[in-house]
Amino acid sequence: MSTEKKQYRIEKDTLGEVKVPEEAYYGAQTARALENFPVSGIKSHPVFTKSMVYIKKAAAKVNAELGCLSKDKSEAIIKAADRIIGGEFKDQFVVDVYQAGAGTSFNMNVNEVIANIAIEALGGEKGNYSIVHPNDHVNCGQSTNDVFPTAMKIAALLLLNELFPVVDELVDSLNEKVEEFDKIIKSGRTHLQDAAPIRLGQEFSGYADAVSKTVEKIEKASDELKELGIGGTAVGTGLNTHPDYAKNIVKELQEITTLAVRGATNYFEAMQSNAPIAEVSGALKVFAVELIRIANDLRLMSSGPMTGMAEINLPAVQPGSSIMPGKVNPVMAEMLNMVCFSVIGNDLTITMASQAGQLELNVMMPVMQYKLLDSISIITNALKVFTSKCVKGITANEDRCYQYAINSMSIVTALNPYIGYSKAAEVAKESLQTGESIREIVLKKGLMSEEKLNEILSPESMTKPGVVSVKEIKNN
Repeated sequence: MSTEKKQYRIEKDTLGEVKVPEEAYYGAQTARALENFPVSGIKSHPVFTKSMVYIKKAAAKVNAELGCLSKDKSEAIIKAADRIIGGEFKDQFVVDVYQAGAGTSFNMNVNEVIANIAIEALGGEKGNYSIVHPNDHVNCGQSTNDVFPTAMKIAALLLLNELFPVVDELVDSLNEKVEEFDKIIKSGRTHLQDAAPIRLGQEFSGYADAVSKTVEKIEKASDELKELGIGGTAVGTGLNTHPDYAKNIVKELQEITTLAVRGATNYFEAMQSNAPIAEVSGALKVFAVELIRIANDLRLMSSGPMTGMAEINLPAVQPGSSIMPGKVNPVMAEMLNMVCFSVIGNDLTITMASQAGQLELNVMMPVMQYKLLDSISIITNALKVFTSKCVKGITANEDRCYQYAINSMSIVTALNPYIGYSKAAEVAKESLQTGESIREIVLKKGLMSEEKLNEILSPESMTKPGVVSVKEIKNN
């Protein structure tokens, strides 16, 4: 049985001839990258690809306006870019995320695909770069060294714009639980041991504020991503660009992306440093740390249902065991934990990559963009389902919470201002040894009237601030 042989075209680059699949819109340098970097099989994030194409579109328009690119080539490049932005040719961006330093392979992948789309639109055949050249025309006024970090920042900003509304929804859902659970009294716990009573709503208010405060750190850090080094070309000097190119392309990118981006205050710093990427990743790490803590609390409070805390119920979304019938697990919280662990790991990679720059360039940008965009994407997707399938459906076991509160030895804390810490400790110790309640022991010892004791040991009153006067203490 004969099989049809795969057809190739022969292209040339500065190293010689390269076989490129006939149907491919990429060219020689991409084909070399496919041979050189068969590492993970993971391709760049679609938003990163789109961000690279935004830059190519903006550059073609600006260069034509400044007289650095012919109108016909500019229009063909812009139309090709628009087709990619519209969703065509997704399968043509094939370079592995682990690739040549600085991202030259991916930049050329984008340049070649746009060039070949434009060539066909102008009536030529793929690979005939005399019509539209990947370097001379698509990459006009650019270097990988300024294009790649610019695309990295734009992509991160676009993805963060998807994250922030998702976080707002989580905060709103947590605040709904604050109101819903406001009257539910439970035992507080410190060191995983019984502590003074708290309202379940108060506990959830802490979660809501923790999420709000940490995402504010991400928002603040992301402002630095808006400063773009595009126009610096190879080393920050702007070699091979029109004097007005840098400011004009930033304006064009503002329109194309609708982001409030701005030109770099120092193009040499913008080329050398990736501190803004590290800062955003660090803020995401802190966010992940808080989410892990909250998810773990929900797992603890829902543990059981018969032998754990069982203070709250998490929605059942799937069977929890392949061997134990009826078992249900806190899978959404577990999933969030694993995502957050990955975000923390990504941050370490970004930290190491950020410090690995030398002189005029940090060549480790490909792994930075991969890890940063991965962190933003997975935490966004995780929070969507965590909020809808977990937080919104949480219910409380009010009676169980209340029994924990009133039977906790730690309610003796409320007696400190009246009978003193030492006597309160004796009462607590006796309660633990005999099984008698705090209330029974205080009354038996005549330490306080029943009326006053009922007032002081009211669980509701113990969840609010209270000031005791010297006169009040003496009267009791």
